[in-house]
Amino acid sequence: MEKQAASTEPQGPRPVLGRESVQVPDDQDFRSFRSECEAEVGWNLTYSKAGVSVWVQALEMDRPLHKIKCRMECCDVPAETLYDVLHDIEYRKKWDSNVIETFDIARLTVNADVGYYSWRCPKPLKNRDVITLRSWLPMGADYIIMNYSVKHPKYPPRKDLVRAVSIQTGYLIQSTGPKSCVITYLAQVDPKGSLPKWVVNKSSQFLAPKAMKKMYKACVKYPEWKQKHQPHFKPWLHPEQSPLPSLALSELSVQHADSLENIDESAVAESREERAGGTGGEGSDDDTSLT
Repeated sequence: MEKQAASTEPQGPRPVLGRESVQVPDDQDFRSFRSECEAEVGWNLTYSKAGVSVWVQALEMDRPLHKIKCRMECCDVPAETLYDVLHDIEYRKKWDSNVIETFDIARLTVNADVGYYSWRCPKPLKNRDVITLRSWLPMGADYIIMNYSVKHPKYPPRKDLVRAVSIQTGYLIQSTGPKSCVITYLAQVDPKGSLPKWVVNKSSQFLAPKAMKKMYKACVKYPEWKQKHQPHFKPWLHPEQSPLPSLALSELSVQHADSLENIDESAVAESREERAGGTGGEGSDDDTSLT
C-alpha cells in the first residue's frame, strides 16, 4: 500500500475526512484513533459510575451524526482476553443480545477484513445494519480495533433494515496490569435518520453503560467458554487459520451517507416497553447463554 506524502498539518483518521477510495488504515490512522480516544477537549461527560464513563460530543445542527465515547475499567480481565472477546464472532452471538446477524465476508490483509453486522434499536425505531472494513493492531500490551463503512456489491441495503454509516468506530484496549485493563469505545456513526432526542439521551445514560457492563461479564466467562469451542482457533492472532476468501480492495467502495435513504424518526415516541426498561434492543442480564 502506498503511503501518503508527509504533511506538517495535523490529520484526523482519513475515514472521518471522507476518503474517496477504500484503503486499509496505516500506522498514522491508528495513532490518530488512539489520540481521539484519549482526548478530553470538546467532550462532555454524561455518565460516570462504577468504573464506567460516557462522553458525548456536541452534535452539529445540520447533521445527524452521533458521536459517543465510553470507557470502562476491567479490574480482573487481561487486555488480551478482552481483545479476543471483541474478535470472536461466534462468542459475540452468545453475549451481544443486540445483534440480529453478524458474519465475516472476506479477508483483505493479515489484519483487515470486511464484515456485516445488524442490530436492534430501541423500539419503535427501525433496526440498523452496516458493512464495514475492520482493521486491528496489537501495540505492545495495548490493542486497537477500528472500522469504517464500505459498500460491497453482494450486500446492498435491505428493505427491512436501515443502512447506517460508521464514519469511524472502534476500541482502544490499554493494559494496566497482568490481569487488568481499560477499554475505550469510540463511535462516530451516521444512523441515517433524524433521531429523537430521547434516543441520544438514552444511549449515553443507559444503553452504552449497560452494553459495557455486559461486555465485561462476557470477558470474565470467555476463557471457560473458549476451552469448549475451538480453543486454539484465533485467526485474529494467527492469520493462517482464517477460512475467509481473499478480496481485492478494488471490489469495495466507500459508503457515503448522502447516497443512502434518510429516515425521519425524529417524532417517534419511546415505547411503553422501553420506558419500563424492557428488553427490546437492550438485552437482559441473563448470562445463561454464555456456557
